[in-house]
Amino acid sequence: MTVRMVAADRRAQLLDVALSTFGTDGYHTTSMNAVAKAAGVTKPVLYQHFESKEELFLELLRSITKRISEAVTAAATSTDDPHQQVVDGTKAYFKFFAEEPPAFTVMYGDGVRAVPKFADERRAMELTLATNLAALIHIEGISDDERMAMAHGILGLNEGITRYWFEVDGSQTHEVIATMSAELAWAGLRGGR
Repeated sequence: MTVRMVAADRRAQLLDVALSTFGTDGYHTTSMNAVAKAAGVTKPVLYQHFESKEELFLELLRSITKRISEAVTAAATSTDDPHQQVVDGTKAYFKFFAEEPPAFTVMYGDGVRAVPKFADERRAMELTLATNLAALIHIEGISDDERMAMAHGILGLNEGITRYWFEVDGSQTHEVIATMSAELAWAGLRGGR
């Protein structure tokens, strides 16, 4: 006799499978049938938890946003030393995507840019991360807008380096890549004023 999963466990399992499936095949290519098959359930079971592919993908984006925001914020706020905050927050960012490469593809892939609701969710993630990061930038004489611009710049730096690391390099550990990115960001934060 097969034991049925409770709804919360099934939903979590479906999100895990969806992450892998969307991360491999992209939003437009992935079907609900493919997600159900990969999860070992029927489509009606999948539709009991998510009304549509769009709803499933949005929930996946929200889950990634929540988890990476929590990881980066916890790491960056674990110390009062500004340099160590940059290093620890950056390491948490790269560790997250090193452990879950499909999350990067889902969050930064073409599917997100092509659908306005998904692009809005990604912007919300970037705003959350940038707001948390900007609160840690303490440079005399800069405005809140300048802090936010710097925070977005650091996020763009990390995204670009992650993309290069996954698509081209891949030979370095996430610790090496994170340290390089953190030191580059730190040099930028310390210079010019």
